This record gives sequence, C-alpha cells and structure tokens, in this order.
Amino acid sequence: MINYIFGFKQYYMINKRIKILFLFLFASISVFAQYTETINSNRPGFSQGAFSVGTNVLQFETGFGIGKEEHSILNKKTDAFIIDYNFRYGIWKEELEISFIGAYQSNSISFIDSDASYKEINFNTNTIGAKYLFFDPYRKRQIEKPNLYSWKANNSFKWKDLIPAISIYAGANFDQADNPLTHFSNNGLTFFNSKSKTGIEISPTVAIATQNNWGSWVFVINLIGERITLDEKSYSYILTLTHTFNAKLSAFIENQGIKSDFYADQIFRGGAAYLVSKDFQVDAAFLINFKDTPSRQYGRLGISYRFDMHTNDQYIEEKGKAGRAKKRKKKNYTKKKKNKRLDGINLENNDGINL
Repeated sequence: MINYIFGFKQYYMINKRIKILFLFLFASISVFAQYTETINSNRPGFSQGAFSVGTNVLQFETGFGIGKEEHSILNKKTDAFIIDYNFRYGIWKEELEISFIGAYQSNSISFIDSDASYKEINFNTNTIGAKYLFFDPYRKRQIEKPNLYSWKANNSFKWKDLIPAISIYAGANFDQADNPLTHFSNNGLTFFNSKSKTGIEISPTVAIATQNNWGSWVFVINLIGERITLDEKSYSYILTLTHTFNAKLSAFIENQGIKSDFYADQIFRGGAAYLVSKDFQVDAAFLINFKDTPSRQYGRLGISYRFDMHTNDQYIEEKGKAGRAKKRKKKNYTKKKKNKRLDGINLENNDGINL
C-alpha cells in the first residue's frame, strides 16, 4: 500500500511538471512569433499595439460612428457621421507591418442662435505608414526555464514585467490643403489664418508604441506627433488598458490627450470586443470629453477581419550579446558537424589537432 501511494505521488508530480512545461512552451511560441492564432486587432480603441499582425497576414479593421458636438463660444452644434478604416499587412519580417489608416467624416452644422446651417464632408485622415518592433522583452523570457516546483515563482510579480515591448511608427499623411476638417483656416475660423490653400499636402506622422502583457491585462501607450511639418501639427498621447474576460470577450478603457495651436482636449473612451471566430471580431465603443469648446459624445460599431495566409512562424532571433553568443555556438556546431566523416570517425583527435 505504501509503495502504491509513493508511486502515485511520483506519477502525479511528473505529470504536473509535464503540464507546466507544456504550457510554458505553448506560451513561448505565441510570444516569440508575432503571429497569433486569433486575430490581433487595434479596435475598438484608437491606439496601436506594439506587435504586428504577422507575416503574410492581411487584416481589415473598419467601423462607423455617430456623434454630437456643441461649441459654447461659437454657438454651433454638429451632427457627425464617421467611417474609419485600417488596412494592415505583415511583410518581410515578423516585426514589420505596413498600414493604410483613414477616416471619412460628414458634419451637419447648425447655429444655436440662428437658422443658418452648412455641411463639411471630407477625409479626416489618410495615412500610409509602417510599424517596426525593435525591442521585445518577452523574447528573453522564452529561454528562461519555468520553476517546475513552484506555481508562485512562475506567477508572482517581477519588476521586469514593467518593461514593455516597444515599436516605432512612421507614416505620411495625404490631406487636401482646403480640407476644413484638418485645416482650420478653411472651416470658417478665419481669425486663425486668413489665407486659404489648395492642392494636396503631404506631412509626416511619427509615433512610439509600447505594450505590456500582464496575463489577462494589456496596457498600451502611444506617443504621437501628427502632421508635424504643417501649421496644424498636433501632439498627443493615448493610454489604453484592455482586460480579457474569457477566450471571446474583452473590454477596454482609454484616455487620449491632444495638444495643438488650434485645439486641445482630454478624451475618454470605453467599449468591448467579441471574438466571433479566430479571424473575425466585432466591437462597440463610446467617446466623451469634459469641455464645452466643443463638448463631444460619440458611439461606434466596428468589425475586424483577417485573411490568414501565414504559413510558418518566423521566430524572432535574440539580439544583443546573448544573440551573438548563440550565433557563435551554432556556427561552431556546424563547423564540427562538417569535420565529421560519414562513417562516424572524427577528423579531430582528442588534442583538437586535425589528422
């Protein structure tokens, strides 16, 4: 009986260690490769995550929004309708994706103290850009072996968990110079700039995106400089916190701060996303602010879908000193392998002298 109990305990411990090791290996694969088994969408928030969609994955994220704005100084109300879109494609390397981000907006504007009204219809933004992940702390954690004896050691808080993955984004904006949605000199606010422009203006947008993955929580930070060569340049930050409740449902809250010579705001968003299938997601969100120049309230619905042409995971090589050491080790192993004859006789003697 004692032997039976002892044998059962041994079997239980071995089985437990195998399960922990299997889970560790599975998590390592999903972190080391940019590609994920389920769609990885930036919606319904406005921030960009640090990671790409994966090579040969074409992803389409789109939606529409309806909102109201009221400006207390200009005494006008705006009923807005917006369609936004984001095409993302993973190309060349797992760390790289290219994208086309844009929004089309229609504003019906009326004045509170008169019957006058007019419409503004144009593209809010059209940006072609690329994002590259240049620092991934989760890469090193893949090679760290789990503690097979302690669940607490594997799941307890570590200071290194605060180090985020970091990517950089750069894009080119294509705007009509007489667009009233992006150029304030053409939207009736002539006290900003009395000169109207025409033609197409191309301006750069740059951003840094960081991402922390803490189990069922994901925290993303974006620092953005938009249209930085134009008079209408703006700088903003976005903080997004997402929580996954189960394999299908997630929710987020978000804060965006915007600063420019013509407009400043603090925007708050919230919403949820539901995974219909591994390649298809639906979402809903809302937007509010707490100022009256103008006050803003919006509701949004959207979808995300990917065409998954991903074949093999391209595991990201470790960079830096550790990466170079691995490459040297691999090179030496290949060299030794070449020095071995097909009949199994080693061409080096014990002293390392070639025979």
